[in-house]
Amino acid sequence: MKARTRARTMGSVWRMSALASVLALAACGGGGGGGGGSGGSASSAAASSSANSSLGADGEPVYVSSSSSSVTLNEGVPGTGTVTADGYVPLFPAGTQILEQLQYTEADGTLVTLAGFRTTDRHARERGEGWFEADKGPGAYFTFPTFYFQNRTLGLEIRDTIPAGGKKIQIYLHSNGGSFDGTTFSLFRNIQNPEVRDYGWSMNTGFNNPTELSPTGQKLPFCHMDQPRENCMIEFDSNWRTDPHSPLKAGDKIELAPAVRLARWEMNQDPEKAGRPIQVGNRIYSQATKYQEKNGKAIIDGGGSRYYSLEQLYVVGKGLRPWYGIAPNLDSEPLPDATLLGGETSISYNYADEPMRVFQQVANNVGIRNVQRFVEGRRLFHTSFKDGTHSEHDKTNPVFTDHIGQQGPRYNQERCIACHVNNGRGAAPEVGVPLDMMVVATGAAAVDGKRTAHPDYGFNVQHHVTGSTTANDYDVTISSWSTQTRTLADGSKVELRKPVYAFKGPVPALYSVRQAPQVIGMGLLEAVPETTILAMADPTDKNGDGIKGVVNFVTDPETGQPRIGRFGWKAGKASIREQAAEAMLNDMSVTSTVYPKWSCQRGASDCRTNPLKTALSENELQRITHYLSLLGVPAQRSVRSGYPDGMRVPAEHDVDPAAIASGSALFASSGCTGCHKAELKTGNTHPFAELRNQTIHPYTDLLVHDMGADLADTVPESKALPAMWRTAPLWGLGSLQWVQGGADKARYLHDGRARTITEAVLWHGGEAEAARKKFEALSTADRNALLAFLNSL
Repeated sequence: MKARTRARTMGSVWRMSALASVLALAACGGGGGGGGGSGGSASSAAASSSANSSLGADGEPVYVSSSSSSVTLNEGVPGTGTVTADGYVPLFPAGTQILEQLQYTEADGTLVTLAGFRTTDRHARERGEGWFEADKGPGAYFTFPTFYFQNRTLGLEIRDTIPAGGKKIQIYLHSNGGSFDGTTFSLFRNIQNPEVRDYGWSMNTGFNNPTELSPTGQKLPFCHMDQPRENCMIEFDSNWRTDPHSPLKAGDKIELAPAVRLARWEMNQDPEKAGRPIQVGNRIYSQATKYQEKNGKAIIDGGGSRYYSLEQLYVVGKGLRPWYGIAPNLDSEPLPDATLLGGETSISYNYADEPMRVFQQVANNVGIRNVQRFVEGRRLFHTSFKDGTHSEHDKTNPVFTDHIGQQGPRYNQERCIACHVNNGRGAAPEVGVPLDMMVVATGAAAVDGKRTAHPDYGFNVQHHVTGSTTANDYDVTISSWSTQTRTLADGSKVELRKPVYAFKGPVPALYSVRQAPQVIGMGLLEAVPETTILAMADPTDKNGDGIKGVVNFVTDPETGQPRIGRFGWKAGKASIREQAAEAMLNDMSVTSTVYPKWSCQRGASDCRTNPLKTALSENELQRITHYLSLLGVPAQRSVRSGYPDGMRVPAEHDVDPAAIASGSALFASSGCTGCHKAELKTGNTHPFAELRNQTIHPYTDLLVHDMGADLADTVPESKALPAMWRTAPLWGLGSLQWVQGGADKARYLHDGRARTITEAVLWHGGEAEAARKKFEALSTADRNALLAFLNSL
């Protein structure tokens, strides 16, 4: 382990068999317990173990996680209601209850913030190499450790008395499942020390538990689920970023970095002692008889036992804020409001060289229990419904045995993440390669915007046959590209290409090829009020700007009621739930409570009657929906970070704020914001409090527009005719070059024909033709500035 300079005050910590491991954690930037100096006092406790055990077939204890054993049904499921005068039923009517509270003010003015945390492998500013070394690869802060979805999420309850005229802040740690037999908590980045770099904390303590005592009577840093909150608490009354410490005041910045340990099988045990119990604090665990296989692993589930966690910035008197690094040495600073594309859900700037993982992060303001909902949904998103393995660490993460062999007779991919590369878009389509990572929607005919299923394919082509190793008879490929060249005002020539498709089976009367879209920010779009969408529509072009914008009214497949569409390339889906369930069925042949039979893919009229047991339970469908709802949006990369002299600045942070500001103005003056609305506000009825009352910058109006004959297909969806497409959100646009694995692998527009943003703009026609012509007329400098703006999103 590399030596790093840090300033910290370490209290003495006594651990029984956990001593060596906790000290190792502290050496890597975690911190010890025992009070942490004059600014910290700590306490924590446990009434009993929350891991229930029984004997397995081999005589060893089998532990069941308590984190996912009780799940409430109907958590945020859209309901029925009365059709409004405008002809729709709201997804979430007034009075919809939130799933979890995030912040409130007590009667005396004390501010209480409830914040969820997941485990990580390393620190937020720790790259894959030293700060001043040559690039050796990414860090591991944005990664998801093995077993991340069980027994490893936590929350902090922050009681800030400063707004009430008090002097201290109290922080309580809550476990979402199992026990943390060893907790550390680091606060206040020690920016006073010029040698502090990727981490280095001024205050280090543990959540020391008054009911967990050493033989000498010292409190131990052990926290357990369902314990009295007072038993796992620290408090402090001074700002450790100053030297000497100063009294806490509104606006002070506090970096929060919790870290946890899980009780584990004893390390380096004498073979003669195998099978004897392990005592950690006042808790006793049965020991493994096959200790060599379990050496150092968590007792509760056999996974890892040592973790870091998300590093958050708390501003006294306000709460958590997305942050970026300023001088000196990437010090924490709240991001400017203008950069928060996803409001308070926005993902802080990342300094671990991991831009490829930026679409996979939980909302910055996630709640304590909601972070567990998120990770459980993520597990399902990464699970194969063929063999139950996880897409990451498939040999280490436990197999999800409930979902082995659950694919139907035909499918395209076996897990959600296979089509959404790193939660981005599908892989770039190439000539001759089966389009099994894209949707090939099909139909026999269409009446009033509703298509009938194709007799061979159903509603889409499913390329693969379950259990078959022979050649597939339904492959669809790109046989060639038709091309044309556009010349811009400065003389630049741009080749545009359009795919020509080949069907191995019969060519359907109606078809549309669409790439898988990125999945960030879906919850925020679902939280935009229907009235806001209606107000942006202008179907008769009353204002004479040539832009008509139509609301796509669709039918809820579960209730049969009219809704306002907002998801999919033609806004053909009203809710995340519906979008996810249809993708599970059509792309993966996985049934759910929305589409309980495989025959739903073929339009069978009775496919929802007398349903059999579905592959996805109702609880699991909700978890996938929760995961997609709580994915955060990366903050706009439009401000410079405070990298120290001589340090390599990664490409994603090497930005020109002046050019970006100029490009933003040109984007508006060229008429692009006529459809790509720069700012929307979410309402106050969504079940997730994280998504309510947020000012967001998605650059969409969620309406469908006529984009001209060049982009038309032959498949209508309700009010969306073949040439009409939903305004695609632009947030995350500039990150696609990393998320997709390289700029050459990023594709744009519904069918992925455009290789660059410039190509995508030049395909715009119909209602967007005037804006496209203004783009074509820009000088080289202005066009580059506009592209710099788009790449900052």
